Amino acid sequence: MKKKTNFYLLLGSIISGIMTLLILVGFVWTPYSTTKMNASAKYARPSLAHLFGCDNLGRDIFSRILEGAGTSFLIAVTVVAIGLAGGIIIGSLTGYFGGIADEIMMRICDAITAFPSFLLALVIVAVAGGGKFTITWVLGILFIPGFSRIVRSSVAKLRDMNYVKNAKLKGIPDWRIMFLHILPNTFHVILETVIIAFNNAILAEASMSYLGIGVQPPEASLGRMLSESQKLLQNAPFYMLFTGLTIVLLILGYSLLGEGLQHRSNERGTRNA
Repeated sequence: MKKKTNFYLLLGSIISGIMTLLILVGFVWTPYSTTKMNASAKYARPSLAHLFGCDNLGRDIFSRILEGAGTSFLIAVTVVAIGLAGGIIIGSLTGYFGGIADEIMMRICDAITAFPSFLLALVIVAVAGGGKFTITWVLGILFIPGFSRIVRSSVAKLRDMNYVKNAKLKGIPDWRIMFLHILPNTFHVILETVIIAFNNAILAEASMSYLGIGVQPPEASLGRMLSESQKLLQNAPFYMLFTGLTIVLLILGYSLLGEGLQHRSNERGTRNA
């Protein structure tokens, strides 16, 4: 039987792969300095010298987009790492042991998720003060309940499996059963959640920077650059075009990748049913 092509996964892998490669290149090399101003290049049109043109201060837009995308990427990776680490610890303990601790932690998660995460993050960041480190920790903590629920659900389903019961009968410690026997079997579910969370983190960071409470100048940020480009629309429309396109491709690539992974998981579940 011919295997169906997962176009979501294929297209998502291509787009996200290209964008990630460009971001990695931007960490070690950019055509021009991202902060150095050049009056003679002010509002320069896209050309071989400046692929995406220059802004109102003569800074190379392509170089700043590379740096801005890298900033968003690092923030998103850190946010997901914080959320995943907290979610694995809380979800594993509550899903494996259950009981009153499970009820208390899930009610806390319910209380946090009762409010829209982005609005809650905006309020906290506005009170605590903006900046890269603030939004990273705030978003990371707010991502913990989502990961906790996914991990808890998966662990609770697997804790009564025969291989887990056999491990208990052999006297294997609970922490080894949780982290070495059960968690590896939840990898595919966690991976899908990580991709979706990563995409949401990029969008949240860009939105906050756009509103002026995220990454602060002189460090480049896609959200802040998009906000700045609106004021320069008449003189440099290409500034908004390329910045907006970068954000769209980043989000689209990882969205399609996450969708593709979900489709593959559903197909695997259908075959095993």
